[in-house]
Amino acid sequence: MMFFRTAGVHARTRSQRSEERTAVGARAPRRAWTRAVRNVARTLALAAVAAAGTLLALDRIFPPDLSRYEARSVEVLDADSRLLRAFTAPDSRWRLKATPADVDPLYLSLLKAYEDQRFDSHLGVDPLAAARAAFQYATRGRIVSGASTLSMQAARLLQPHQRRTFTGKLLQSARALQLEWRYSKDEILSIYLTLAPFGGNIEGVRAAALAYFGKEPRRLTPAEAALLVALPQSPERRRPDRFPDRAHAARDMVLQRVHERGAIDDQTLREAMAQPSPDQRLALPRIAPHVSQMLAARPPADGIIRTTIRRELQATAARLAAEERSRDASKGDIAVVIVDNRKGAIVAWHGGDLTGRQGYVDLVRAKRSPGSTLKPFIYGIAFDDGVAHPETFVDDAPIRFGDWMPRNFDGEHQGTLTIRRALQQSLNVPAVAALERIGAARFLALLRQSGVAPALPRGPGEPASLALALGGVGLSPLDLATLYAGLARDGTVRPLRLRAEDPVADGFRLMGPGAAWHVRDILANGPLPDGWTAPTRPLDGRRGGDRVIAFKTGTSYGFRDAWAAGVSGAYTIVVWTGRADGAPLPGRYGRDTALPILLKLFEQMPGEAAPHAAPPPDALIVARNSDLPPAMRVLIPQAARLQAATATLAPAPASSGMRAAAITPPKPPRILYPVANSTLEVTSDAVPLKAEGGSGALRWLVDGKPVPDDRFRAFPLWHPGGAGRTRLTVIDASGRSATIEVQIRMAGR
Repeated sequence: MMFFRTAGVHARTRSQRSEERTAVGARAPRRAWTRAVRNVARTLALAAVAAAGTLLALDRIFPPDLSRYEARSVEVLDADSRLLRAFTAPDSRWRLKATPADVDPLYLSLLKAYEDQRFDSHLGVDPLAAARAAFQYATRGRIVSGASTLSMQAARLLQPHQRRTFTGKLLQSARALQLEWRYSKDEILSIYLTLAPFGGNIEGVRAAALAYFGKEPRRLTPAEAALLVALPQSPERRRPDRFPDRAHAARDMVLQRVHERGAIDDQTLREAMAQPSPDQRLALPRIAPHVSQMLAARPPADGIIRTTIRRELQATAARLAAEERSRDASKGDIAVVIVDNRKGAIVAWHGGDLTGRQGYVDLVRAKRSPGSTLKPFIYGIAFDDGVAHPETFVDDAPIRFGDWMPRNFDGEHQGTLTIRRALQQSLNVPAVAALERIGAARFLALLRQSGVAPALPRGPGEPASLALALGGVGLSPLDLATLYAGLARDGTVRPLRLRAEDPVADGFRLMGPGAAWHVRDILANGPLPDGWTAPTRPLDGRRGGDRVIAFKTGTSYGFRDAWAAGVSGAYTIVVWTGRADGAPLPGRYGRDTALPILLKLFEQMPGEAAPHAAPPPDALIVARNSDLPPAMRVLIPQAARLQAATATLAPAPASSGMRAAAITPPKPPRILYPVANSTLEVTSDAVPLKAEGGSGALRWLVDGKPVPDDRFRAFPLWHPGGAGRTRLTVIDASGRSATIEVQIRMAGR
């Protein structure tokens, strides 16, 4: 029994083993298949990784060449980002940057409906379009419809000289995939919108819209949008300026196709096909040509120059200058600068007429004699120094400064009058006297510190320096605009902004607010030109009008330059008239030629609520000359003092029997300002220290401490540190001194 049991066990074991071997044999093919599938998958994965690596390497080795896209036209834009002027690209083509945001959505809709309906969803190549094109070619033996996507066209436009072969199409497709990999849909569209050809040297939809419609493509009619879709298909054969019938037919074909595809309705189709097509090419905008040319010489990396120019004001200045020039028999030139005082920005820059021989001379930057237009600043600095006041008396009489005797323009003299009247009548002798008191060298240094660049005539010397008061220096309209805009900003001069990104620069205090207010107050009541019997509405600011204008005119020696400069609360305008070649125009005065243009320009400026400003705290307001401190009642030139002293010391004639006058020693120094035992209400500005008499240089002490000397100022300036009783002392070279005490009160405390 045991034997049989054992044998049975062994028998079952062999049977089971046989079954197992059968099962294993059955599973072997499946395992082999699984291993094969795994091997294939592994191989495919490795191949995919290798292909991806290869494509990545090829993408890095052969990146898209965007050089044509980046070599665009330089654009000069106004303050609202509108095109003032563009310049052709290095290859002499009009190629303006365009993005989807720059064009009408209707145009983009028609472009996609006609060229690439699945642009927003495919990866650069449209498989359905490619299959359809292949089937049509196989069944009909010719190309019925293409399969190029907008991505493929963008790739072709980046390399326009690539041959249109099968190999070229494959490479174009690969480039399209590469563009899709690297860039967004909008970026790819930007390439197409910038580089698409539209006939001649016009590339890009913006240049085309400006050339054929005279406007940017932000607002297009369906007919205009369809024409812009049609032209790149065959730009030379469909050029509207050469083949208007072909262009019109191509436009209608696009309209019908996009209608069939549901992009436009029946009524839109009928109305669009009834519209005429353009048959000529327009010039691109050329606004502010002189300043655009200057800025384009140094464009930023993206080629887009954003300025502070306001297109409407620029057009106003150019139009008015052209009208005035057309009425001028001498055909003189006109330059205009307009400044926004609040922003310190140039909003109009008219450099002259472009049609003449001198058309490309930018007269806004040309150095010319400013005539009498610097006199307000001479007086303003004198007011700031405490040397003079608008009610100070000054003699307008013949006087010799060294070897030079200045005369008024009409050769007449007015005698004794106030500085207010002297400035309003633009008298020469008083202005030279004021310049002598503040110092010609110092005045020139202050102009340079203000940011302007005076051009000095040849031949140094004090007489030539004093001639600064009468225009004996070269300044440009831009320089004068800088100075007068500072006058509008209470005497603080800042460099004017022209590029939108330029920051507001730190200012230079040419004079204090009180002095600037006095100057503006004087100029606001100056004489009007002949024929202007009453102020225009903008000039009638004190009686409820729009604005108050403080203006000054100037005429250079020989009638070569006629000027007018004016400031209101919001704007500064400078007008120059003359000839670009410097030839004289006899009989043309700034008051009669430039000032009427300036007043007309102010009438065209936007309204402003700027009544005559109240005087600032540091402005000395008096009713009459006798109310002034004694030292400020009369302005006597040093030349007059010397002449009087010379006459006193001159030997008497022999027949008189009189002996020569004895030379008396100079009087001890005497403090003129501040007045002894007075109370000074001081703001943040400095207090001028004035004295007379003494010998040699005078030194000042405040409570025993020396006051720093400024060699560019006629009188030192003292900055009080706080309120209280203060002792002031002046000492001359001989050690003689004078001392006073004053009470300081800080304003607002």
